[in-house]
Amino acid sequence: MKIKQGFTLIELMTVLTVAITLIIVAVPSLTAVYHHLRADSNIRHILQSLQLARNQAMNYEQTVTVCPLTENICSNQWHNGIHVFFDGDEANRLDGEDSLIYTTGKFNDADFVTFNRTSIRFQKNGTASGTNGTLKYCPGDPKSPYSKAIIVSQSGRVRFSNDTNIQCE
Repeated sequence: MKIKQGFTLIELMTVLTVAITLIIVAVPSLTAVYHHLRADSNIRHILQSLQLARNQAMNYEQTVTVCPLTENICSNQWHNGIHVFFDGDEANRLDGEDSLIYTTGKFNDADFVTFNRTSIRFQKNGTASGTNGTLKYCPGDPKSPYSKAIIVSQSGRVRFSNDTNIQCE
């Protein structure tokens, strides 16, 4: 007698049904994990950019500006990426003798990045006088539970916010 190898149609349908059920259950939780990781990674990248800017301002004794640039002028389009540059000439404008220090890439199109000003300016002594505030990063939705924030103080100190209800509105 021959032994048949393979699967019956019923066995294949059962395996497919179980696999589809697992995928349907797992996808929403994977999306949440992705949003959490994306927010965490990007807010850390922003914090490191701000720390670099402050260090450069103190080391080279020059004003350093951090902002999103649109046609070499600081704008409020923070989701388009952040530029760090020495700002010796006209404030909040990359021109003349100014030199670019660092640029982040554009953030995910579905994300929201907000700050209450168009730029953060670190003075020669490391202070951020007049440009203090809270920079917020919200992945996928302005009211995302995975939102993160960075607080910039007058003294130039940058730190993560401990707030659990961050909204990018």
